[in-house]
Amino acid sequence: MGKFSRLGNELYQGRKSIDFVHRRILWYSISGTLVALAILVILIKGLNFGIEFTGGTQYTISDLSSDVAGQSTADELRDDIGSSSIDTASEPTVTTSGESSLIVQTEDLSAADDVVVRGIIKDVTGADADQISKTEIGASWGQDVAKKAITGVIIFLLLVVLFIWGYFREWKMSVAALVALFHDIALTVGVYSLSGFAVTPAAVTGLLAILGFSMYDTVVVFDKIRENTHELRNTRQTYAQAANLAVNQTLVRSINTSIVALIPIGAILYVSAVQLGASSLKDLALAQFVGMAAGVFSSVYIAPRVLVHLKSNETEVKLAERRAKAAERRNADRYAAVPSFTEDMPVGDEPGADDELREEAPVSGGPVVERAPRSPEAMGRGRNVPQQSRPVQQSAASGRQQPTRQTKSKRGKK
Repeated sequence: MGKFSRLGNELYQGRKSIDFVHRRILWYSISGTLVALAILVILIKGLNFGIEFTGGTQYTISDLSSDVAGQSTADELRDDIGSSSIDTASEPTVTTSGESSLIVQTEDLSAADDVVVRGIIKDVTGADADQISKTEIGASWGQDVAKKAITGVIIFLLLVVLFIWGYFREWKMSVAALVALFHDIALTVGVYSLSGFAVTPAAVTGLLAILGFSMYDTVVVFDKIRENTHELRNTRQTYAQAANLAVNQTLVRSINTSIVALIPIGAILYVSAVQLGASSLKDLALAQFVGMAAGVFSSVYIAPRVLVHLKSNETEVKLAERRAKAAERRNADRYAAVPSFTEDMPVGDEPGADDELREEAPVSGGPVVERAPRSPEAMGRGRNVPQQSRPVQQSAASGRQQPTRQTKSKRGKK
């Protein structure tokens, strides 16, 4: 952990940097490929909507003993109903409810299929006819639930846009945040379709929760970008460099937050899907686990990159890029603009010539004026030629006389 803390400090101070922003084609390609694959899976395989959305039949077996109303009985009941000859009950959902009840959910059943399912329930659980209650869930109710879920997502996205615009006063940040949210939704729904888990109201709740987590992480990164670019004229950085520094400064926080959130959700997903088989828990856990992982990726790689892309045409951003390039050229070779000395050049043009001599010297091409002798006061002030400490010869690299390097055994010897 000590090394990780030092790495975080070096990233925050800018001594180390990971390029998240400048590799536009790479990150756009990765994100676009993932989203395209997720949409392709959704179109080909579709989503397995639960009976809350499509309608169906629900059986509630109550007043069971605690040893019967357990997970082992639920698993046995699920296998027996699924292996029966009923097509609409090939993938039933069986869950425990409290300490004395079981719930069986299937698609719509005919009267003959209802008799078969009741017989399987009686054989597995030993329940009487009066302990089994049947409820028909209409498709209209499921459609109403779906409409309300979609309405909730739309309201959430509108509130996100208004919040970011009001907090940052920057509509381009709102657009970048929406792109990141669309990325998270597409990946989460794509993984959900690939897994075959039933889409239940719990899954919708988990989706809204991970959208909030992703937005929180994105807002933290954007807030640091605004802080770094507030005095862009004085930093001698481009907008992209300042944004990349902000992502590096918040990277450790994003990683720590995601790990702390993903560990318990991953544990819930494993227990509910592998050991308990409780659909309500695994639906919620899967949506949150995939969505949070995708949210960390989008807040680091997608949202800042889209924001930099949208800001690239602004006048202030272009001026900052020009200043940064000019400073880079100056720092590359600070002596590139220093004129070289020639024997026939005018006195006023010589490097280091006094202003008085430069004023009195004739224009280039005129008669050469001899330099006045130095006054005694000028000696000892850096204007006299220093004594050579080692041999001097012509250097091919610099094109002028340069001291030669000697071996350590010959240094200081005449």
